[in-house]
Amino acid sequence: MSEPRAIVIGCSAGGLNALERLLAELDTALPATVIICAHTGSSDVELLCELLSRHSRLPVIEAAEREPAHVGVVQVAPSGYHLLVEHDARFALSVDPKVNFCRPSIDVLFTSAADAYRDTLIGVLLTGANQDGARGLADIRRQGGVAIVQDPGDAEVATMPQAGLDIAGADYCVPLNDLAPLLNRLCIR
Repeated sequence: MSEPRAIVIGCSAGGLNALERLLAELDTALPATVIICAHTGSSDVELLCELLSRHSRLPVIEAAEREPAHVGVVQVAPSGYHLLVEHDARFALSVDPKVNFCRPSIDVLFTSAADAYRDTLIGVLLTGANQDGARGLADIRRQGGVAIVQDPGDAEVATMPQAGLDIAGADYCVPLNDLAPLLNRLCIR
């Protein structure tokens, strides 16, 4: 893998707690953009950004159409739209049909980010109650990126990380407490 330029993170049930714990430990010198797709069930992602900001050492904002993926910033997929990363590392929003019963879909984000970042991408699949993200994680690995899965035994809901392991496999399978140190180590050399 080349030096990481982006980290994509997907989660569902139990994700807020996992994201709060993860973001609290990410190094402020992280030389990568962080992009999150979380199934919240809410029509407004601003509350999620506000809650994550209380714990994150990096700024947390809602990703917006045609805006660039900023290094050292956490950008969250807006509610009701698929979030895609274009080849110029700018965001695109889509109202295409739901994928895995979800919009935004983790698979859509992971696959588009894999196409844009190739071997400079890290994909992280956390706790959740469906299989969204598993196929996208496989795409990340196919493009030469790194796949990290939360240990299903450590997840609040094991379905999503287990699907990631079953469908994509993983370069690392770690408990949540070890995730931020691993990301810091992979990104800051």
